[in-house]
Amino acid sequence: MKHPLRRARRGLAVVAGLVAASIALSGCIYTLIPGQRSGPIATATPDTAGVSADLLPYYGQSLEWSACDGFECATVIAPLDWAEPAAGEIELAIIRQPATDGTAIGSLLINPGGPGASGVSLVRDSIGFAVGTPLQEAYDVVGFDPRGVGDSTAVTCFDAAEMDAYLYDIPPGTRGSAEWDAALEERHRHFAEACQANSAGILEYVTTDNSARDMDLLRAVLGDAKLNYLGYSYGTFLGATYAELFPDRVGRLVLDGAVDPSISGLDVGTIQAIGFESALRAYMADCLAGSDCPFRGSVDEAMADVGALLASVDRSPLPAADDRLLGADALMTAIVAALYSQDNWPYLTSALEGALQGDPETAFFLADFYNGREGGIYVDNSSEAFRAYNCMDYPADTTAEDEAAADALIAERAPTIAPYGLGPDSCDSWPFPPTGVRGPIAAEGADPILVVGTTNDPATPYEWSVALAGQLASGVLITRVGEGHTGYNKGNACVDTAVERYLIDGEVPAGDIRCE
Repeated sequence: MKHPLRRARRGLAVVAGLVAASIALSGCIYTLIPGQRSGPIATATPDTAGVSADLLPYYGQSLEWSACDGFECATVIAPLDWAEPAAGEIELAIIRQPATDGTAIGSLLINPGGPGASGVSLVRDSIGFAVGTPLQEAYDVVGFDPRGVGDSTAVTCFDAAEMDAYLYDIPPGTRGSAEWDAALEERHRHFAEACQANSAGILEYVTTDNSARDMDLLRAVLGDAKLNYLGYSYGTFLGATYAELFPDRVGRLVLDGAVDPSISGLDVGTIQAIGFESALRAYMADCLAGSDCPFRGSVDEAMADVGALLASVDRSPLPAADDRLLGADALMTAIVAALYSQDNWPYLTSALEGALQGDPETAFFLADFYNGREGGIYVDNSSEAFRAYNCMDYPADTTAEDEAAADALIAERAPTIAPYGLGPDSCDSWPFPPTGVRGPIAAEGADPILVVGTTNDPATPYEWSVALAGQLASGVLITRVGEGHTGYNKGNACVDTAVERYLIDGEVPAGDIRCE
């Protein structure tokens, strides 16, 4: 998930980067999932069992695969509106790497999070980051772009210059003043109007509920009787929603870096702010222990210096070579981007040292990476799809009292981040009211589901993984003790072995596992 402006109903995204940690597996006991076997799973192509007549044209379609960059690609046709399948159609882009050992258990769908991140790009560009070698050997690994994302029928809003202005321009007036808020409100209104004008009528239907139904369609046309799935970050909410809608079609689901489906958008932003403050403190302790750290003194003193740096660029933004100005919000985005993975901490050191010396280039590099900007263009629509999903998924149900309590908690627990989390809600001007609901997900009747949580994950704090594992009737929690976002395929042998035994052999841990 991406970090939110705190009062916006928003979520998170995966940033590539592997955490180096290798812990031996010991003391883990497993049982086989009832009704599943460790060999190939028999499938029909396509799977149309129990499909209603109005959905049969979608579930019964045959895929036409073509070669693409060393993989296989296809397009799936889905209903625009699952409640009215005849109302129109959208396209869903998928990419597949066949099982490298030649005999696949079945398909393993991958979602990298966001909402708004491209599964097609993840598999095409970084399949080794998405899944380990044992899973590539055992499964046809399938990436997909959810509705509204990437190569699927996409949310489209601004061109590159307009997107630069939306994401990076510094509003007039003093932060938090009426003038400042009015400028941001106008910016959000213009963005929403552009999204509505340029997105071919899909905004109302870009929801996690619809995307989960799309995922069942993908399962069926791929020929799998049950869904095998690895979802990261926001992808855990998508996977949990699928399990709630289709518990009898759950095969082997791993939800890594979980989102708690029961909490409000305000709580999401509040808890994330605290999580990123904690991760920044962990970074600072590591930085201070080295010889190249631009800060001195204790962690508290260094954090105060970061706060002073943010305040300084807020007053006097730093000019970059491309004429953009680095203000506090862009610098905060850079900090957050680096905190998703411990491997990115050297970039954060370089960015902060540069900003201290008046050079914003590395900070802009990180902020641009986070926003999908390369060479002055936006290589994906993740920022646009991110807002589209969250504005439809999160109810606007918070009160002034709720916001005041959140302000106080962030000021206490995340004092460095607190001044830069306020502002108008970008969803207030969205052209459609939210249709999503927040509540616990039990997925009664589903086969066992693995939930993976990392103890100092800033983007999806560990407490969310604990919460989701507890809500799911068949949830099993795998805890990775460490830093960074998500836990599988990050060098922890205990986590990796538990996940791979489950996905490949159907072996479910007898209880929750803690991987030091």
